[in-house]
Amino acid sequence: MLGEFLAVGMLLGFFALLLLGVPVGITLATSGLVFGFLGFGDGLFNLLPARIYGVVANYQWLAIPMFVFMGVMLEKSRLAEDLLDVVGHLAGGLRGGMAIGIVLVGVVLGATTGIVGATVITLGLLTLPALLKRGYEPGIACGAICASGTLGQIIPPSLVLILLSDIMQLSVGTLFAAAVMPGLLIAALYVLYIVVYGMLRPNAMPPVPLAERQALPRRELLARFARVVLPPALLIASVLGSIIGGVAAPTEAAAVGALGAIVVCALGGRLKLEVLRQTVQSTTKITAMVMFILICAQPFGLAFRGLHGEDLIADLFRLLPGGVNADIWFLMALVFVLGFFLEWIEISYIAVPLFLPIFRDAGVDPVWLAMLISVNLQTSFLTPPFGWALFFLKGVAPPGVTTRHLYTGVLPFIALQATALVLVFCFPKIATWLPQAIGW
Repeated sequence: MLGEFLAVGMLLGFFALLLLGVPVGITLATSGLVFGFLGFGDGLFNLLPARIYGVVANYQWLAIPMFVFMGVMLEKSRLAEDLLDVVGHLAGGLRGGMAIGIVLVGVVLGATTGIVGATVITLGLLTLPALLKRGYEPGIACGAICASGTLGQIIPPSLVLILLSDIMQLSVGTLFAAAVMPGLLIAALYVLYIVVYGMLRPNAMPPVPLAERQALPRRELLARFARVVLPPALLIASVLGSIIGGVAAPTEAAAVGALGAIVVCALGGRLKLEVLRQTVQSTTKITAMVMFILICAQPFGLAFRGLHGEDLIADLFRLLPGGVNADIWFLMALVFVLGFFLEWIEISYIAVPLFLPIFRDAGVDPVWLAMLISVNLQTSFLTPPFGWALFFLKGVAPPGVTTRHLYTGVLPFIALQATALVLVFCFPKIATWLPQAIGW
């Protein structure tokens, strides 16, 4: 009984430190070490070295810096700028066509860069002033940019999926395959919403003037489209196709992707020493942040299990009416609420390991559950007050764009993500069909 009280105290201490502004990695390590020591003495320190070594020596973590390198390098190659220019002209004749083009570019960038901050900032700098100048309502413009920038968290290759594969002991290739359909579903819901919104409120998203669209001949536009889209499309096919098809391991495919990103950047004439230096620096920072939190999560998880916190969670779930489905929705509600205050990495290493044994014992399909969690985690980038996509866009938005525009603009897209979550829950084949079809 003492152990369970200490487990509750550890959770309360963790959230108290977070509210005080202590970095999450230090918060995880401190709460785990202090309450673990109170619970079973210095035995915790005898177990930690082997636990940490087992984590950092995991071969699959090599994929993280290489995927991050690929994303940052493609972002430095100004791929987004070229894509937006071409796709914007092709879709500009529709009401909301520019916003649809932003979603399509978000899909491509999600499958190549996968870095929310870089994508949102790039889309914001390149498109928000142009959208406002063309008469777009600030709310729908901001919402489309923020939501499109978060697609990289569900469309593979995604750091979310790589970390979940370790937490849930699943193949990275399986999760990559499972995430394709949910990611495209979310993008399709975005496009459908923009089309309907444009029909209901034509003045909110006017089309690009005909004279501007005719200034660039269609044949030249299609040729530019092929030049801009073909290199990243081939890169996506080689990286994701080799992983999903079982031809290469994620680390091997990530290495190919990193090299391919350098080639794409060189073909665009933007491969310079300064670009390479900035890419390596950004890659090092992002990778160090992920690995630091991963290491700090080990004493927290070890102490929680040692204090019988998992038994406490199991008892809690037994009190919930409605069976396994109610348990799943309880987890979904918890992940959604935590997304208002925490980042996806923290949520992944706090909530998921605590509840995973319950669902494993209940026979829940882990791939389907991982996709539900992934779709839900995506909302954490949009939900105020700490939605990072909102912060990123606000930092580059013109003076006329207010925080109210950002908050009201993302609300419909949060509802669309919730709709996608319900669809994946009601129709598990959305997530499980592709992995089963290719034999994963």
